[in-house]
Amino acid sequence: MFRRVYLGPKLGYPPAPDGLTIYAVGDIHGRTDLLDQIHELIDMDKTATGTQRKVEVYLGDYIDRGPDSATVISRLIERSGRASTIFLRGNHEQLLLNFLDGMDCWPEWKAVGCIPTCLSYGISPNLLFLPAAAQAARKALQESVPLEHIRFYADTGSYCCAGPYLFVHAGIRPGTKLADQNPADLLNIRRLFLEFEEDLGYIVVHGHTPVDTPDLRRNRINIDTRAYASNRLTCLRIDCDGVQILT
Repeated sequence: MFRRVYLGPKLGYPPAPDGLTIYAVGDIHGRTDLLDQIHELIDMDKTATGTQRKVEVYLGDYIDRGPDSATVISRLIERSGRASTIFLRGNHEQLLLNFLDGMDCWPEWKAVGCIPTCLSYGISPNLLFLPAAAQAARKALQESVPLEHIRFYADTGSYCCAGPYLFVHAGIRPGTKLADQNPADLLNIRRLFLEFEEDLGYIVVHGHTPVDTPDLRRNRINIDTRAYASNRLTCLRIDCDGVQILT
């Protein structure tokens, strides 16, 4: 059983472009079990709603903190073969790519939960706490992360637009044109974006900053519901009737 929590009239969210249904999925953080549940809900909803165009948008932060990062990526790659999907990059994927490229970011990545990701790729825990853990972990990851996963990470996008909606991992810098946004802001911005209450040019659908329940504002919607700890992964549904949450 599933239901839709209808949020359109209360805040006046506009419809998606004609004939399009969008499913936006928040930060997964290594929780394959929750991702599987969301996919089941999406598939049930697709079956119930006919033949209109449907696209799934994933907002990034697929890895770290939760136990199954490698499996999450495999699931998403598999999903892309049987559904229309758009995968955005989160700051956690950027840290992984930076680390694999040789950047000195091991302490930063470790502080935000990379150890479970390394373990999910089969890296020995003995390597991860050595004095030279960064070098050992980098070499081990370079050897163990499948090429299709590397391609997946590298191919993730910065943002996507659909009518009045902008989908991005963290947010945008207010007052800056979309084409001029700093890529680092799209992955990491918080206060300047979150505290801005005026028109952003779009209704921005984002994650990155954990909230207990979806945060529904007139200019933005935050769907990072701390899946790795709360056991709640949020899927936002947008169609001709506005915004709903699948549950």
